[in-house]
Amino acid sequence: MDRHHGQPEPDPDPYGSDPDSVGPATADPTEPADTEVGGAGAGAGGWVAPGSTSSAAAPETGPGPWSPPGLPDPGRVSEAASWAPPGGHPYPDHPHPGHPHPGHPYPEHAGPPAGPPGDGGPPLHPEAPPFGGEQPRSWWGETPGAPALGFGVESAHQLSPRSMVVGPINQLKSLLLPVLAGLVIGGFNPWLLTATGMGVIALLVGGLVTWRTFRYEVGEDRIEIRKGLIRRSRRTIPLERVRGVDVTSTLLHRMLGVAVVRIEAAAGSVGDTEDGKLDAVSAEEAERLRRVLLHRKAVLTEKEAGAGETSPEAPGGEGENGVTAAVHTPLDGDVADDTVTHFTMPRSWYLYGALSLGYLLTPFVVLATLFGMVQQSAGQLATDYFVDWVTSTDRAFLVVFGTVAVGVLVLLMPVFAVVSYALTHWGFSLKERDGSLVAERGLFTRRSVTLEKRRIRGYELLDSPLERTRGAVGLRAIVTGLGDAATRAVLMPVGPRSRVEPVLDRALALFRAPLTRHPRAALYRRLTRAVLPFAAVAAAAAALDITWLVVTAGVLALLGVPLGIDRYRSLGHGYDGERVSVRSGSLSRSQATVERSAVIGWTWTQTLFQRRSRLADLQVTVGAGTGGYTAQDASLDESVAFAARITPEMVRPFLVQAEGEPGPSGQETSSRGSSTRDSGGQGANGAGPGYRE
Repeated sequence: MDRHHGQPEPDPDPYGSDPDSVGPATADPTEPADTEVGGAGAGAGGWVAPGSTSSAAAPETGPGPWSPPGLPDPGRVSEAASWAPPGGHPYPDHPHPGHPHPGHPYPEHAGPPAGPPGDGGPPLHPEAPPFGGEQPRSWWGETPGAPALGFGVESAHQLSPRSMVVGPINQLKSLLLPVLAGLVIGGFNPWLLTATGMGVIALLVGGLVTWRTFRYEVGEDRIEIRKGLIRRSRRTIPLERVRGVDVTSTLLHRMLGVAVVRIEAAAGSVGDTEDGKLDAVSAEEAERLRRVLLHRKAVLTEKEAGAGETSPEAPGGEGENGVTAAVHTPLDGDVADDTVTHFTMPRSWYLYGALSLGYLLTPFVVLATLFGMVQQSAGQLATDYFVDWVTSTDRAFLVVFGTVAVGVLVLLMPVFAVVSYALTHWGFSLKERDGSLVAERGLFTRRSVTLEKRRIRGYELLDSPLERTRGAVGLRAIVTGLGDAATRAVLMPVGPRSRVEPVLDRALALFRAPLTRHPRAALYRRLTRAVLPFAAVAAAAAALDITWLVVTAGVLALLGVPLGIDRYRSLGHGYDGERVSVRSGSLSRSQATVERSAVIGWTWTQTLFQRRSRLADLQVTVGAGTGGYTAQDASLDESVAFAARITPEMVRPFLVQAEGEPGPSGQETSSRGSSTRDSGGQGANGAGPGYRE
């Protein structure tokens, strides 16, 4: 007899324990129930309301007695007393069908009803289905302020109404020049004007439909994005698979007070498609989303890491009746702001843009872009006009005009470089929150990139000859599975090394060991590559009596001497006990430092000329960044010992042991074994890298 409801307690096994029946009579109490926290179709028996559109298949029913279709699991009726079959309440004479504990002698002590809904027994929504099944939700959204009836702990959200303006304007920007060119060439024909107006109206209608049909909903363990009118799509991204949450706002977005939120997930997109993109939400909502998503991901990651140490009574462990208890992450108001600011760029750093070769070429890039836009919009008309102007203009004027134009561009190169650097890195800051580094920058287009520290396997220090004259260097992270690393992985813009290295040491860890210099034979190879090609051209031009080519090639050959020396001085590799560092390059020098745990292989390569000098290119293979970083023209014997010292378990089995030298098992070898080949590389004479003569 149920002492709270005044009804006979149901038989826990009304159908008996016949071994021939479907499933065992009782569930193993040591096995946790097959449930999914907040998942669609989660709950007792995985029941899903008819007509619901679950994005995930319902879990299989755990061990228990068989129940006929349309009835709940008999073993769980006592846990979900609020269940009702289609057509009525399971207890018709119940005095208060809507009350979880009617007739309780002490209502204030009754507490929430037990059962699968919410995994903690919270009262169901009046329209929610039994056992936590997913309620069919309106595609057009729910009532504002109403709680979510599905998996989420939040109600479904829409984009900002201002997205109806942002979307059409962004599409019009790419069509503006062709439309204007068509109107000018067509003489503003009424048909063209009408077609242009209809196109603008179509874009506005498209923006309205996108805003009306786009919904996103954040759960405790995943985010769901739904969109589309004719072709509807529904995307679910597990929060533990989220790699980063980037917030971007162009000048238009900032004028309207909105931002774009991009959610990058592990193996979540194919090709160039977006994992999750919300364009556009309010600036406050964008910041809230980033904070909440990263916080809940951190909680889920900690829960997964400590799953083996969770006690049965602890949150996330096995609760009563063998049902896994839910882990409720703090909601928005409970997420503390633990942001630590590592760096804020001073205004004086903008002058370092004049030292960057990439920014110095900005004027020529701008001209090429303008030429491409004119060519795309005007086409043959612009080409014909330019050809006519060149052929009809005096040659002396063309020479003077070209010389002056090039001179002006050269003089403006530093100005353009500083302006471009400032626009890109305006207000740069590097912060740390929730186990991630957040880099924010940009004037017209403000961009905030989030990188998980556990996915950062190292870093690169980048500089050029001009930057080295002022002791300047840039910092970029080596991250696992990061797209567009050239821009998204920037941790520090170009600045003085004396300021960059302390920030690097606080945010990650600084490499603290000298680099091993490469043999003198590597210098001869650098000089040969830098001087010999131009010297050969100069000799051929002298034989053909082409004076200007002789002078040009001779100057380039002379310039190759300091270039070759600088390239040799830049070579080096080292190991400080925790990190491996490799450096090379001159015009664009890079020193890559990776964690020892990130090294997954070694590759030795040799050319015919390297074999004669006992040199080899040693590539450190890692599962991050570009996939590998090469120590060029290193000593073959020293590079083998270097790799064996860092990862002996990976390299030593492939080395040839000398007679009397202890082998990997500790026994002395009585004779030389046959040489072997290291996986992924070749040693001298076609043997492995540990080949000994």
